[in-house]
Amino acid sequence: MELRDHLYNSYTAILKRELVPALGCTEPIAVAYCAAKARALLGRLPDRVRVEVSGNIIKNVKSVIVPNTDGARGLEAAVAIGMVAGREELGLEVLTHVTPEDKAAFRDWMSRTEISVCQASDGKLLSITVTAWLGEEKSVARITDAHDRVVYLEKNGQILLDAVSHPQSIKPDPEKALLTVENICRYAEIADLADVREVLDRQITFNTAIAQEGLQKDYGANIGKVLLRREEKSVRNRAMAWAAAGSDARMNGCELPVIINSGSGNQGLTASLPVLVYAKELGVDEDTLYRSLLVSNLLAIHVKTGIGSLSAYCGAVSAGAAAGCGIAWMQGGRFEEIAHTLVNALAVTSGIVCDGAKASCAAKIAIAVEAGLLGYEMFCLGQQFFGGDGIVTRGVENTIRNIGRLGRDGMRQTDREILNIMTCVD
Repeated sequence: MELRDHLYNSYTAILKRELVPALGCTEPIAVAYCAAKARALLGRLPDRVRVEVSGNIIKNVKSVIVPNTDGARGLEAAVAIGMVAGREELGLEVLTHVTPEDKAAFRDWMSRTEISVCQASDGKLLSITVTAWLGEEKSVARITDAHDRVVYLEKNGQILLDAVSHPQSIKPDPEKALLTVENICRYAEIADLADVREVLDRQITFNTAIAQEGLQKDYGANIGKVLLRREEKSVRNRAMAWAAAGSDARMNGCELPVIINSGSGNQGLTASLPVLVYAKELGVDEDTLYRSLLVSNLLAIHVKTGIGSLSAYCGAVSAGAAAGCGIAWMQGGRFEEIAHTLVNALAVTSGIVCDGAKASCAAKIAIAVEAGLLGYEMFCLGQQFFGGDGIVTRGVENTIRNIGRLGRDGMRQTDREILNIMTCVD
């Protein structure tokens, strides 16, 4: 089977669009980015701010440490550091160049500035609007649907960007609906690595560095260290531990960037680090490693696409299953092995809920990676889950559609209840 030029180019573009750097958990970073945009429009620090965000943003910002704030958490902290020290031109790396003086100024400005927070009413799962006032002057910045997708800018009543009313003003994303498991396998087989080497090298470098940081220092519940103490010699256990350690660091204030996948640093870590651990253990060549990462990254994106950017469905599930597939590819598996590995893994962990970004994400990542590895081991021993077993149905693409339906539609009420519980609403 050949891969047509437009599919090949789309898959390459998807990788370049999705595998980008972000500093810290992407939800508070997106809030800081939006705040930095609003301040840049105003030209000076405001004396009053209102931030309107979707429930999933509230959920994912509540418990995670915002980078470069010396341990501050929450929406107000994300807004304040973005206002005071954010570099809006850096996108999701908006907080990369925060100085010690900036940190002191952030605390002072936040303590004397009114920052009001309310839940957005636009019905979107990912929505952030920051409105800033300085006397009679006013600016508005809005992000929707993707963490760095700025759709509206306004200053003093003058609309500078309105992609809500005029969507053609925003460059369209590569068409992720073109992804299929079969074509992903074909793409990984024929890809000219010169087209993707820079993207994958950056993923390897960044994500390895933050995993090492998580294993060397004290972050959160130290899930990576717990796993290594349990069984350091097992490659399976190390694959789980390295992915978890990256999340340990990232969820708990580490100031190193990660390469995200599907808008999530945790998913980027999960899709890449287990593959890197197995590559080192098996001694595979560079070509095999890169092609295994192509499988893992694209499958993680494919499964997550139907679910949406944010959901009550834990994104580590799709990335862990995809990592198992990348490891299967590394050991000679192709479409049949990949399809069965993916279905087996998704059948095991598809009930894990997302209750916000926080320390326990690292443990969920470990479980998701274990399920991905189990899915491949099941296939190798002639075992599988069959159509009709719960949400599993005949054909890998049909099962992926079921997962998307479950995460996008079936768990909407679950998402609302999780938010109610987290915000103590009866």
